[in-house]
Amino acid sequence: LKLMTILPSDLCTDAEFIRRSYLDLCGLLPTGDEATKFLADKASDKRAKLIDSLLERPEYGDYWALKWSDVFRSNRKTIQVKGIHAFQLWLRNHVANNTPVDRVIHELLTSNGSTFSNPAANYFRIAKDPTNLAETTAQLFFGVRMQCAKCHNHPFESITQDDYYSTAAWFARVSTKKDVESSKNPAVIGAEVVYSRRDGEVTQPRSGKQMAPKFLKGATPTISPSQDRREVFSDWLTGPANPYFSKSLVNRVWYHLMGKGIVDPVDDFRDSNPPSNDDLLDGLAKDFATKKFDLKQLIRTIMNSRTYQLSAQPNDTNKDDTKYFSHSVTKLLSAEVLLDALCDTTAVPEKFAGLPLGTRAIQLPDGEVNHPFLKTFGQPARELACECERESDSNLAQALQLINGPTINDKLRNPANRLGKLLADKKTEIEILDALYLAALSRPATDSERVPALSHVAKGMDKRKAWEDVLWAIMNTREFLFRH
Repeated sequence: LKLMTILPSDLCTDAEFIRRSYLDLCGLLPTGDEATKFLADKASDKRAKLIDSLLERPEYGDYWALKWSDVFRSNRKTIQVKGIHAFQLWLRNHVANNTPVDRVIHELLTSNGSTFSNPAANYFRIAKDPTNLAETTAQLFFGVRMQCAKCHNHPFESITQDDYYSTAAWFARVSTKKDVESSKNPAVIGAEVVYSRRDGEVTQPRSGKQMAPKFLKGATPTISPSQDRREVFSDWLTGPANPYFSKSLVNRVWYHLMGKGIVDPVDDFRDSNPPSNDDLLDGLAKDFATKKFDLKQLIRTIMNSRTYQLSAQPNDTNKDDTKYFSHSVTKLLSAEVLLDALCDTTAVPEKFAGLPLGTRAIQLPDGEVNHPFLKTFGQPARELACECERESDSNLAQALQLINGPTINDKLRNPANRLGKLLADKKTEIEILDALYLAALSRPATDSERVPALSHVAKGMDKRKAWEDVLWAIMNTREFLFRH
C-alpha cells in the first residue's frame, strides 16, 4: 500500500467486527445478547477470543461444508438423495474436526467403493471421464482452468494440450459400475461402485500420442502396474513438490473471508492473471504447508490481521482501490445466509419441504428444495466446479422479494415473531427498537435512527403494524443486506 501511495482505512468498529466474523465463519448473525456482551467487553484480546469461539461452533462446520459442497457439485440429480446427505456429512465432519486439508483431499482423490458407504467416492460419480476429472481437479486444487487446452495451445499461457491430456491420464483407469447391493429394485437408482482398472490410457487427439501420467509442469514418474495411479498423483498433489496446492487453497480461503481473491477469479491462476500481492500469497501458502494444512489456523491468521479488520469505509486515497485490500469488501449476503438472517432477526424459522422445522438454509444438502427466495438470491445449481456459479449481483427480482415478497412479509406478520414477543413483554419503545437493531445489525439504534422510527410508531393507529414497518425498513437497509 505504501508503494501504491494508498492509505488503508481505519479499523472496523466492534459492532462491525462481530457481525462480519459471525457471517464469514458461521453464516449467521450474532444474537442481541451476544452482540451486547461483546460490545461491553473491554479486553484487548476479545476479537481473537471471538474468532476461536466461532471456530468451535457447529455452524462453522455447516457453513464451510456448504462452501465445499457447492464447488464439488454435490446434487441429487447426480449422486441421489442418499448420496448428497452422506457426502455433506462426510465433508462437515472433516471441517468440524479440523482434519488437515491435505488428508481430506488425499482421501477424496483415492476413494474407492460404494458411493453410499464411502461418500468421498462420489467425486468420481459426479465427474466420470478422465478429461472432466482432470479439469475439475485442476480447477479445485491447482486453481487452474485447463478447459481451453483441451483443443489447442494458448499462445500466451503455459498450460499446453500435452499438459491437459497427461493430467487426464491419471484418471484413465478409474471406472464405476452399478452397486447392486444398494437397490434391489431395478427401477430405483442406487449407488455406484468406484474402482480402478488395470488398463486404460488417454490419447492426445492432435498428435495421436498415448499420454503417460505426468505431474503438471513437472516430472513423468515411474508407476508400477500394480499401483493405483491416483495414489501417486495424490501424494504429489498434496506434497511439497507441487507449487499449486497450497497457493490455491490459501487463495480460496482468503476469498471466502475477504470477499475477493489475491488471485481473482479465485480459480484462475495463469500467467496473464497475476496475484495482487505475490509476497502475501507465497507467505500464506508457506505458512499453511508448514502448519500441516491446518484450516482453522489459516483462518485465525487471516482474521486476526489488520487487513481483515479494516473498515469498509474508504478514504480519499483508497476509494478507487478494488485490488489491494486497503478497505474491507462489501458484498451482498449469499442466498442461504440472507434467508437465515431474516429468520434470526424475526425469530421465525423457515420450513423446508421434507426437512424438520429448525433446519437452517446453510444446512440444506443441495439446492433442489427449490425455494423461490433462495433461487432469486443466487443459490447455485451445483453444475460447475466454480465459485462463479453462485450469483452475487443484485437485481430487480431480489428487490421485489425484499419489498413485498411472501418470505419477508410472512415472517413480519407472524404473531409469534420477535416483535410479538417484545410487545407481549411490555417493553418500552426504546427497548423494542434497540432489540430489533441488535438482532439485525448487532448494535443499538443511534439517536438519528430513533427519532424517525419512534415518530412513525407514535403516529400509527395500529402499533403492531407500525412496528412491522420499522422492522421491514431495518431489514431493507444496506447495512443488513450486505456483509461489510
